[in-house]
Amino acid sequence: MVRMMNGMKPLPMDDLRNTFGLRLQENVPMAHYTTSQVGGHADVLLPVHTADEMADTVAQLWEMGIDFAILGGGSNVLISDKGIRGLVVLNRARNVKIDIHSQQPAVWAESGANLGAMARQLALRGLSGLEWSAAIPGTVGGAVYGNAGAFGSDIRSCLLLAEILHPKLGKVSWPVEQFDYAYRSSILKRECSCAVILAAKFQLAQSTPTEVKSRIDANAAKRRQTQPPGATIGSMFKNPPGDFAGRLIDAAGLKGQSVGDAEISTIHANFFILGGSATASDILRLIRMAQEAVLKTNRVHLELEIELLGEWDENQLAVLR
Repeated sequence: MVRMMNGMKPLPMDDLRNTFGLRLQENVPMAHYTTSQVGGHADVLLPVHTADEMADTVAQLWEMGIDFAILGGGSNVLISDKGIRGLVVLNRARNVKIDIHSQQPAVWAESGANLGAMARQLALRGLSGLEWSAAIPGTVGGAVYGNAGAFGSDIRSCLLLAEILHPKLGKVSWPVEQFDYAYRSSILKRECSCAVILAAKFQLAQSTPTEVKSRIDANAAKRRQTQPPGATIGSMFKNPPGDFAGRLIDAAGLKGQSVGDAEISTIHANFFILGGSATASDILRLIRMAQEAVLKTNRVHLELEIELLGEWDENQLAVLR
């Protein structure tokens, strides 16, 4: 769950220090907080550890007129080598509550909880419904925001409601219908809404640990056969209607193509393999190369599934829009 932050006004550092005290971290290397392990420094990092702390922090930042981005697990995001000239709220609100006593079992989780870890925890209790997400490295909040999905299922299929903090409405509860979900998209993502996801509740079904684990294991085996190991950002592009981004990049002859220490996977071309010295600029050049080749060979514009965060030059972004 991210927001572009180019051209932000300077931060009122004295006010931030007075308001948040020792919680405030300055000049923080963001590569430590992303699955790609690339990206420059953020001017300010502000961790939160509960949904209530998230709500209070965000409300204070809104009152102070300070723009910010929210970062959870750091997957599906590419942070500029120049870093972030602004404030990042680091979401570490990870509380999970499992309801097995109601007629319809459910799980409630704060938005910083790891989606895959939660799915595996549910499997131990024989609770079904989130097996498809067991290998997803992102957070509940990011998944709800972007309608994460895999193996023919997605957040839309299992979300009951989410708790939202809205700048005008305050804390509100949104049923799944209010998110107006589409493929890898929600109304929050499409409209670049300032609303913040605090927590979410998902419907489950009773099964057995053996059956749920079997489905998770089958999905994991399929993923190992079709997706590369190692450091990646996640699926780079959305699948265009009626086709697959990986197939189009492969058809354009780009499997194995590299820029610097970033390479388009030879196993699945919609994943980029990142070596230890890969930079965000390497990855962005490879993204542009793939977009331009697919546009030339198939007249299809590949739309990014990942999001860009930080300080980027306009000429770097022009082809991506």
